[in-house]
Amino acid sequence: MAASYFDVDGTLIRTNLVHPTLYYVLNQNTPLHSLAKLGGALVKAPWLAWAETRDRRIFNELLFTSYGGMSEDRLVGLAVETFERVIKPNIYPGARDLVQTSLDKGHDVVIVSGALDFLMRLLAEHLGATDVIANRLEIKDRFATGKLLRPVVAGPEKSRLIREHAKSRGHDLDECFAYSDSYSDVPMLSIVGHPAAVNPDRKLSLLANAYHWPIIHVD
Repeated sequence: MAASYFDVDGTLIRTNLVHPTLYYVLNQNTPLHSLAKLGGALVKAPWLAWAETRDRRIFNELLFTSYGGMSEDRLVGLAVETFERVIKPNIYPGARDLVQTSLDKGHDVVIVSGALDFLMRLLAEHLGATDVIANRLEIKDRFATGKLLRPVVAGPEKSRLIREHAKSRGHDLDECFAYSDSYSDVPMLSIVGHPAAVNPDRKLSLLANAYHWPIIHVD
């Protein structure tokens, strides 16, 4: 059985990691807590802008420090609301059909995202995906520390995690498919036999044309 591996931001949804994080920051237990969290996020904004263009792992680690101090109950309790209000309305119109095409072929459909696992499981359930590779917050004494558990799902690390997933499930990577919108995901696309560029950025579009990869638009 083959597998199809899907990036999320820009591929299946038009939002990115910042939007659900901002929703959490603005929906703390009290307005004062929300204001404090927002202030902390604004202080980190220049560093986040730098990291987004240089190193996705650093970007993820900086961004998710915003969750530090949030209770596990709050994280889980807000997940459905965040999904319904932030993620679900921004799913690309053609995303469900793209996923369904893989399911109809009997593929194991895996969401691969730098977003948090409890949000990505909701997206997987909504789209019918069968598995999730996503980031996980470190929890101590029922509160988030603001750190991510290793491995951090970002950049080239995605390709290693896909290799491990395929090996553990008995998938032949030469028979597998991968979908992404970003040139930063070329390592992930390159390890499968059937890569595809979805809503590609300029650099990925040029590469896809050069290597005759399919280009798909789901927006």
